[in-house]
Amino acid sequence: MKAYDMKRGTVVEHDGRIWQIKDVERSAPTGRGGNTTYRFSMYSVPGNTKLDLSLRADDELPEVELSRRAVTFSYMDGEAFVFLDVEDFTPYTLDPDLVGDNAGYITEGLEECFVRLLDESPVGLQLPPNVILQVVETAPELRGATATKRPKPAKLNTGIEIMVPEYIVNGEKIQVNTTTGEFAGRA
Repeated sequence: MKAYDMKRGTVVEHDGRIWQIKDVERSAPTGRGGNTTYRFSMYSVPGNTKLDLSLRADDELPEVELSRRAVTFSYMDGEAFVFLDVEDFTPYTLDPDLVGDNAGYITEGLEECFVRLLDESPVGLQLPPNVILQVVETAPELRGATATKRPKPAKLNTGIEIMVPEYIVNGEKIQVNTTTGEFAGRA
């Protein structure tokens, strides 16, 4: 696959290892005749080691196909997260390193998740775009303190903390964007 075709989420092979592209930056030199350069931020699959790689537009890397299985979060096995395949109930055990920051979005029975597999071994987790979490601790709204609505920190039932609008109260269920980690509305 040529560098100019690679997008965020593409999985490629480089130096005998498998990498998933997290970010692509394109830089075109000024003037004519310059060659466009693509800078990729990639993470190893599995392992999540970061690599920054610059390629010219026509440079190629072989694309790797990962299979995806729809799963539902089932339970914790010590530190590991166990997901069950929606179709055949195959359990997939994911180490905390593999789940990473996504752990803060995982709640009991979470659906619409996908485990990414390389040779039948789990190497990644894809969460739904938004999850519903509950606010467990946030400051009360200050009435009349200001005309503008300022965000305030809120601790959620999974232990993560995000900024929420001032009108959100303790016990309220909210939607959180799993890509940005930001408040996405009331649930």
